[in-house]
Amino acid sequence: MNRPSPQDMSSDSLARYIEATDGITKPWLLVQLRLKKLQERRDSLSETEYIQAVEDIHQDLMNLGDWWTGREDEVFG
Repeated sequence: MNRPSPQDMSSDSLARYIEATDGITKPWLLVQLRLKKLQERRDSLSETEYIQAVEDIHQDLMNLGDWWTGREDEVFG
């Protein structure tokens, strides 16, 4: 049975997945959750609000930097 990818899940399903797999320690999953939540409320935001939210998420992602360096096996293994 194929498991749905995070981008195919609702934000609630993704949040449950993150919780069940101890994904709270995986910053890229939290970014995916933020993006999914933003996608779900896109229709209720102005273009300016949406762009600002995307920029905020992007900046937070860039601030992660190379947090995984030296932990590749632990994080991705």
